[in-house]
Amino acid sequence: MEMNESLPERADARSCVPDLAAQAGTRTTDFHRQRAPRKVQRFANIFAYLASGTAVAALAGPALAQARMPAAARLFTSSEMVTFSVVIGVVSAALLSTLWLVRQRGSLESESREIRTALSDANQRISRYQALIADKNRRIVIWDGPNTRPELLGQLPVETGAPQDSDFLAFGRWLKSWSAGDLDKAIDKLRSNGQGFDMVVETNRDEILEAQGRISGGRAFVRFVALNNLRAELADIKIERDRLLTSISAFQNLLDAIDLPVWQRDPDGKLTWVNHAYGEAVEAISPEEAIREGREFLNTIARERIRATATPDSPFHDKISTVVRGNRTFFDVVDVRARSGSAGMAIDVSEAEAVRAELQRTLKSHAETLDHLATPVAIFDGNRHLQFYNQAFVQLWELDIAFLESKPDNSELLDRLRAAKKLPEPLNWKSWKDSVLSVYRALDTQSDLWHLPNGQILRVFATAHPQGGATWVFENLTEQVDLETRYNTLVKVQGETIDHLSEGVAVFGPDGRMRLSNPAFRALWGISEAEAKPGVHIRMVADACLASYDRADGWKSFAEQITSFNDERPSSQGTLELFSGLVLDYAVTPLPNAQTMLTFVNMTDSVRAERALTEKNEALRKADELKNDFVQHVSYELRSPLTNIIGFTDLLKTPGIGPLSERQAEYIDHIATSSSVLLTLVNDILDLATVDAGIMRLNYTNVLLDDLLDDVSLQIADRLQESGVALEIIVPAQLGSVVADQQRLKQILLKLLNNAANFAPEGSVISLTCAREGSDFLFSVADHGPGIPEEMMRTVFKRFASGGKGGKRSGAGLGLSIVESFVSLHSGQVSIDSQPGKGTIVTCRIPSADAAQSIAAAQ
Repeated sequence: MEMNESLPERADARSCVPDLAAQAGTRTTDFHRQRAPRKVQRFANIFAYLASGTAVAALAGPALAQARMPAAARLFTSSEMVTFSVVIGVVSAALLSTLWLVRQRGSLESESREIRTALSDANQRISRYQALIADKNRRIVIWDGPNTRPELLGQLPVETGAPQDSDFLAFGRWLKSWSAGDLDKAIDKLRSNGQGFDMVVETNRDEILEAQGRISGGRAFVRFVALNNLRAELADIKIERDRLLTSISAFQNLLDAIDLPVWQRDPDGKLTWVNHAYGEAVEAISPEEAIREGREFLNTIARERIRATATPDSPFHDKISTVVRGNRTFFDVVDVRARSGSAGMAIDVSEAEAVRAELQRTLKSHAETLDHLATPVAIFDGNRHLQFYNQAFVQLWELDIAFLESKPDNSELLDRLRAAKKLPEPLNWKSWKDSVLSVYRALDTQSDLWHLPNGQILRVFATAHPQGGATWVFENLTEQVDLETRYNTLVKVQGETIDHLSEGVAVFGPDGRMRLSNPAFRALWGISEAEAKPGVHIRMVADACLASYDRADGWKSFAEQITSFNDERPSSQGTLELFSGLVLDYAVTPLPNAQTMLTFVNMTDSVRAERALTEKNEALRKADELKNDFVQHVSYELRSPLTNIIGFTDLLKTPGIGPLSERQAEYIDHIATSSSVLLTLVNDILDLATVDAGIMRLNYTNVLLDDLLDDVSLQIADRLQESGVALEIIVPAQLGSVVADQQRLKQILLKLLNNAANFAPEGSVISLTCAREGSDFLFSVADHGPGIPEEMMRTVFKRFASGGKGGKRSGAGLGLSIVESFVSLHSGQVSIDSQPGKGTIVTCRIPSADAAQSIAAAQ
């Protein structure tokens, strides 16, 4: 209670204290709000608050202190002691913070003055640099990054032709092409790889600039400086030197690429440079080796001759003989001398000399050839004098040899022929002769027809020579005109013949236009004479024939064959069935002069007869298939009851059924025998039906022949015993094996042995002979029966052709047919040798198939 009462009194006393502490607190707070952090601001506020409370307590007066003494004493002893300690600490912190802030403010002001000083110095330096960059002879391009726009500083003189705006970087517009290309490459390397450069470029106004590229501070700088005075002259000299070096290099590369030996010597005559052709000529590995070893292309005498005669004003030029790769060769040598040495070139003229000699021989040969031609030829030189004539020319005009050897003028020759009345008689001789002699001034060959008084017709060709002169060729057309007359007569006869043919004929030229056609052609295709007149294109004919036939194998195909550009023009044949029912056999036949003939034959009656025969054959084939299907079906249906009969017959023979009488047992044996024969017959029919259907597949295996023969002899034993004959097997040692179908091979042997046992007399011996010939397996079955008559030999392999006379059993006649079918499936052969009354020998040849191929074929 005493404590609560003292708080208002303190507040009243605090309100009466002068505002000194409050003013001090306010200044401190303002200072901290301006300079100090937020935490220092909070401490300053606390300090102001506590300072104001302490001042009020000190000024309250002694009376108030005494009035509150007991309670104050109690509070001071407990909580005010702590408060007082906190106040003292806060005051100390506030004082220290104030001192630290004052010191920091001084440091910041000092640093600010230093920064202002440095900024002023930097501005002064920038001003100086800008003054330097602003020089009219210098321009700098700065790239701050790969994708930033460049900064341009400074200007270049106007006379350089450099743009002042952003077009400055389009170097190709104001620099020469080679300078712009080199500068672009250098800048790309500078910006991408940081590779600096120093180069000289030339503007389109022939001004020289120095370009320097550098990297500084992560930026790319390129400085362009206009050169003046000595530096410009030095740059010009450098550019000119580069041009000369480039030219020299280009000429050296050019000379190095040609196949003519070229060399260069110093004033002492020593080789300083040679090309590859020189190195190859002196058999050096490289031009450097030829220079190093001093290999000479020319001999000593030739070199001394060149040195003695060649001067700077008069180069050496002559033909020199030397040895190259072991062959004597002639070269046309040119050697030029200068103050710094000499240079030479050698041109191989051996081939030219050979060609010149060959040309002389050719001209002589041509003269001899022309002399033996039947066509008159005369050659005049540039002065119109006769230089050559052949024997045909002499025989044509019957001129004196002495006159021709005097090389008369062409005009004189014409006058002499006119005087001899051997030339045409024109109305104006002078004008005609001038027209004839105008060939010497003409550019093209002139031709004319001369009708001579003796009835001959000459075609005259006159050709002017490029070097002057002319060649006259006289072609005698008398026989040709006669042949043309006879040819035209023959063509008319052939036309009449073609018009009366029953086959349709049409002839087309290489341009696809019709040359001729006969009435039969127009009648077969139902077109008019106007639609097939000469000159009509094949497309028009095809359009007219579309009403009769419009398929692709008709006129479209004919047009492609006739108008094609193929070198080979094959003939073709075929059959067309028109919409009208007519069947035409056509033939496309190439003719001389790239012409083509179409022929059409009316085959309607023959085709109808052929179709009738084809339909009949198809009916027979279907009947045969129906027969095979019927036989196969019936055979399959018979096997089931036969199997039951045989099974029940065997069951009746077993003792478990009960005893049978002798007659019953005999009947059972007959039933079993007949059933077996019938089952064999059914199986044979099934095998033949399978073969005929083409669905039988052989099961190829590696068959041991000895085992096969043992198995066959066991199965045929009962049949042989029943027939009362013996079996003799003749087999060589180590018969080996064969790749075949074992089951079918066994059937072949059993059929042959069964057939032989059927016809062999009782007590006789049947022989089975086996042998090998290479990879083939041969076996033959021989009996001593009645043989096969000659008239039955042709039908012995036919089905159901039974020759039962003399046999113990009558069969269906399928045994040999099955044998022949199975042997054919093995790609083998069957042959029969039979003589009536002496017996029969059936021989089969079975080739051994390749196992892998056979298995693959079976699959």
